[in-house]
Amino acid sequence: MKKRNWYLIFGSVLAGIVAAFIVMGFIWTPYDPTEMMTGPKFDAPSLEHIMGTDNFGRDIFSRILQGAGSTALIALSTVLIGAAAGIFVGAVTGYFGGIVDEALMRFNDALTAFPSVLVALVVVGVLGGGKYNVILALGIVFIPSFARVSRTAFAALRNVNYVKSVRLMGANPARIICMHILPNTMSVLLPAITIGFNNAVLAEASMSYLGIGVKPPDASLGYMLSEAQGMLSLAPWYALWTGGVIVVMIFAVGLIGEGLQRRGKEGL
Repeated sequence: MKKRNWYLIFGSVLAGIVAAFIVMGFIWTPYDPTEMMTGPKFDAPSLEHIMGTDNFGRDIFSRILQGAGSTALIALSTVLIGAAAGIFVGAVTGYFGGIVDEALMRFNDALTAFPSVLVALVVVGVLGGGKYNVILALGIVFIPSFARVSRTAFAALRNVNYVKSVRLMGANPARIICMHILPNTMSVLLPAITIGFNNAVLAEASMSYLGIGVKPPDASLGYMLSEAQGMLSLAPWYALWTGGVIVVMIFAVGLIGEGLQRRGKEGL
């Protein structure tokens, strides 16, 4: 009897709950997240404001709903850009090898040589802050890691028997890469995507914490955590709720990643 993958089960349930709240935040919030003086300042959690209010009287629960959605959207977009470009580079270098591999991977190594956050800060410094520039900056930063993982996976599969067979049958490289190799690399790429998502959440939170990410009055978990730092003595619940949401989001996706890794090992 096959063992249940509890990591994947618990991670999926927890991620589903977080996703439900994020979707709710896009559709409805109890109060306007950006409107000031909707309640008393530094109000403790109560029936009216279940997570309390901040220094402007804004409902923290409403802002967390919006902030979690903003952070998740940035992380997903970042991973989409990084994974799409990185997997393309890794597929080409891993399948063809030779001079193509050398040229692209040396460029990849050059990007990796610089601290990722520093590269993101430089891009944002040139383009300016804001949600879309943060997505672009972090997307560029994440390309090398996905390229390296996918290159290893494609290089390992390019000479297996079923790939040799379809090559002898006259299939072109694009078809072989997309239809025959890529589906068999998912056991490696999916865990890498979950790790990338968590890293993107932390990177976005760090940049917003430094004030160069999402611009106020829009909410972001990182920016809210920066705000909460100055209110620890007056409203400690602000930092606890905001930091707790970041931890739960990362923990849920981390469980899914661990579950996918274990499932991939069982399938070997």
